[in-house]
Amino acid sequence: MNIDATDRRIIAATQGGLALVPQPYAMVAEKLGLDEATLCARLRAMQERGVIRRVAVAPNHYALGMVANGMSVWDVEDGAVAELGARVGALDYVSHCYERPRALPDWPYNIFAMIHGQSRDEVEEKRAQIAELLGDACRAGDILYSTRILKKTGLRLRPKEG
Repeated sequence: MNIDATDRRIIAATQGGLALVPQPYAMVAEKLGLDEATLCARLRAMQERGVIRRVAVAPNHYALGMVANGMSVWDVEDGAVAELGARVGALDYVSHCYERPRALPDWPYNIFAMIHGQSRDEVEEKRAQIAELLGDACRAGDILYSTRILKKTGLRLRPKEG
């Protein structure tokens, strides 16, 4: 996938995050000598071409008071994974949900869903709600609690040599 110099500058200017200001795209556009409409059109075009997968917020759940965070893991029948995974991922207390291949015989789980709460009791209640939603298609489940926050970053471009 080729990107031109302007797209490279846009990625470099946004890859570390956007400023928390009323018009973050206008701020980036001004810094790059572009107008906001051009910047946004180029971001959309890069997304359509698959250069950029998504633009998303990555909150610090601990700073928001969500200090009990657990990755729930589920062994769900293969034929039900797509539908049930989408339903679990749509829950407002699940920040991300995805399918992963099983690693049998030791790891039978194929759906992973991160649950956030203010206490472990709250997270366990939410986990029970997910188990109910998964119903008979779920053969087993478990939860792995976070003990620290890891730095979340996306792809970073290296400066072009030359």
